[in-house]
Amino acid sequence: MATPKKEIPRVGVFVCHCGINIGGVVKVSEVVEFAKTIPDVAYAEANLYTCSSEGISKIKEAIKKYNLNRVVVASCTPRTHEPLFRNACEEAGLNKYLFEMANIRDQCSWAHMHEPEKATTKAKDLVKMAVAKARLLEPQDEPEIDVTPSALVIGGGISGMTAALSMANQGFNVNIVEREPELGGMLAKLHMLCPNFEDASKALSSIVDAVKSNQKINVLTSSEVEDVKGFIGNFDVTVKKDDKPLKLNQGTIVVATGAENFEPINMYGYKSNENVLTQMQLEKLLKTGDLRKPDKVVMIQCVGAREEKGRQYCSRICCGVAIKNALIIKDLYPETELFIIFRDLQTYGQEYEACYTEAREKGVHFIKYTSSNPPEVSSNSEGKLTIKTYDAFLKEMVELESDLVVLSTPLIPQKDAEKLSKILKVPLGSDGFFFEAHVKLRPIDFATDGIFVCGSAHSPKDISESISQALGVASRAAIPMANKHVRADAITSIINEDLCSGCGTCVRICPYGAIQKNEIGIAQVTSVVCKGCGTCAASCPEKAITMRHFTDDQITAQALAALEG
Repeated sequence: MATPKKEIPRVGVFVCHCGINIGGVVKVSEVVEFAKTIPDVAYAEANLYTCSSEGISKIKEAIKKYNLNRVVVASCTPRTHEPLFRNACEEAGLNKYLFEMANIRDQCSWAHMHEPEKATTKAKDLVKMAVAKARLLEPQDEPEIDVTPSALVIGGGISGMTAALSMANQGFNVNIVEREPELGGMLAKLHMLCPNFEDASKALSSIVDAVKSNQKINVLTSSEVEDVKGFIGNFDVTVKKDDKPLKLNQGTIVVATGAENFEPINMYGYKSNENVLTQMQLEKLLKTGDLRKPDKVVMIQCVGAREEKGRQYCSRICCGVAIKNALIIKDLYPETELFIIFRDLQTYGQEYEACYTEAREKGVHFIKYTSSNPPEVSSNSEGKLTIKTYDAFLKEMVELESDLVVLSTPLIPQKDAEKLSKILKVPLGSDGFFFEAHVKLRPIDFATDGIFVCGSAHSPKDISESISQALGVASRAAIPMANKHVRADAITSIINEDLCSGCGTCVRICPYGAIQKNEIGIAQVTSVVCKGCGTCAASCPEKAITMRHFTDDQITAQALAALEG
């Protein structure tokens, strides 16, 4: 039988000006002319914006006109644009994995913006390296995975219920797992919602009734997720309910576990004086009607937040909550004097700004303190509270007496967030909240396909933002279920069983749990779980692991191209 004739590479190179991002530093025309001299380059051109519809059309036209079987785009980062160019190749009839990208923006023009000559030389080298790899690229097939049309929502707060309802209304089965005996999360503890002053109980009851009456939604209260195995489309989930394991097969997973309120122990007399409360405790008094008329109330912002050492983030909702509760107290007891002591007032959005204006008009006093001069709270034998604080506007210390001190504390991650992150194999950020795949491109996705995050499990946010994010998550999670299948990326690892010694190094270090040992002790890769990070290939002592699209030959060719001349 005759050996198939090896395809002769015909590489097309497209160099992007990217406006002035690249063209303002790199001499693009020189790079294009250089590319034409590289062996196996059949065509090269410059584009003002290669990612524009015009630029994409030119790539597709050139593939057909010049019979190109490899494509190299020299532009910005592949993190944002590689899928776009791959799809263009595919639409032109070329396998998407016969595409390579040279990052001449981040790695060249941005890094060397004051050295245009050297930047141009480096851009040529990067293009030459990309072509060297492109010559050795091979077409790849993406595995197709069936998707179970059912979703798991972890958390029964406002964001979890909103996501569940949206997916159920699209026709998918949904299981809500809630650790508490009742649905509602933090919303169940609130009196009124800001900035519209809607009764929280009414808002909650309407969505809880909708969830419970929806036949597509199964609610599991007093339950916790104990284990999750599998991958997008086929997650095998173990839920513990009433100390009994319940097995579920789910296509997608939504993390909506919410957050907790920080307890400011040993701060400003909290716990040692019954007249020092948190905003959440004040909410309860307002909700039950148990707040006795105070003559003076002082609210202190940023308690336990925006610290140099500790919680450095702003909880975002605290200022709005303080103003809302101040207005409620003013409506109940107009004669009560109210002071809000703040560092920086974060009333973002027109509605919150309107609440701030209304509070000033109703006589709420605002005192700005600095981080170097925080307020001090003391009490006498009668329980009367004295607050000393620096007033940054008056530039002097002021002293206030108050019946009640209310501390505005941040939202903090749930205590079991780390446990759940390990079960799902999804990351937490430096602040302890769940961490998205990309803040701009995939703000509600995890890096692990098929798992999504919304609400205050992701970061502190108000009710309206949590609902918006939940609807976004429902849309994202519904796509693979509606399609009934997904195609996994073909950039995965391959194990040579003849070389594998079964040492288990790859099993231990794989961050996605994509590698397991088979019945004879040899490593096996679950391709749909593998993300192609290459950790296993770099660590294998037997060199038994190869990465598709990043083979040793391809990487070596790039390195040698860089060293030429």
